[in-house]
Amino acid sequence: MQKTDPQLKPTKLLDFHAEAVGCLIDDRGWRNLLEFDRIGAVYDFVRNEIAFGYNRADDIPASDVLSDGYGQCNTKGTLLMALLRGVGIRCRLHGFTIHKGLQRGVVPELVYPLAPQEILHSWVEIEYQGAWINLEGFILDDAFLTVLQKSFSDTDSLCGYGAGTDCLGAPPVAWNGEDTYIQKTGIVQDFGVYDTPDAFYLSHEQSFGWLRGALYRHIIRHWMNARVRGFRSGRLKTDRRATHAHAEPANAT
Repeated sequence: MQKTDPQLKPTKLLDFHAEAVGCLIDDRGWRNLLEFDRIGAVYDFVRNEIAFGYNRADDIPASDVLSDGYGQCNTKGTLLMALLRGVGIRCRLHGFTIHKGLQRGVVPELVYPLAPQEILHSWVEIEYQGAWINLEGFILDDAFLTVLQKSFSDTDSLCGYGAGTDCLGAPPVAWNGEDTYIQKTGIVQDFGVYDTPDAFYLSHEQSFGWLRGALYRHIIRHWMNARVRGFRSGRLKTDRRATHAHAEPANAT
């Protein structure tokens, strides 16, 4: 019996055989596209049709992220990987932590001191034309990113509101066959690559603690999502303090 390629197979989290995920792939006709366009179509769907937002946990299946309709680096990454594997693109996860300053502004100031100093982070790597390409620029949807660009138009350096970049005016977030990034400058630790998010979350989990974890799941994340919607719609104004807390980037390749 031929063994399934470990970077193409479904898993508990990469459940591209789930009805909703499979129907999405079929309805969009992604499998019929050339490889470059196939990657781009899936990537653009996750980047812009799945809004930036905060799910109940990092280790939820792709089908749950799709059902939520929003996600952050880790959960949108799980959905991206599931869709990519569902259309025959080999991919893996690269795990990190980022400095909590990258979430300043989205996390309300009242509870910001409760946030862990380092937050679990990941991006997706795909095999394309014989090389591994880093995909991280899918995290912020264009509508939210545009608000940040207008709010911080006098600087290219931002660490806050879900962005960690030194080229805010023109960040490399669009799929063009090369690496994409939007949070890279906030990276603290590099955990290396994993074939699946399932394996990554077995080795690493966010260290909230029981009380902070419960507060996050039931109260804080809903507050954060309301703030994200407020920024995206123009109801809330950004805070300049978010530009100050930078971390040294890891030498990730």
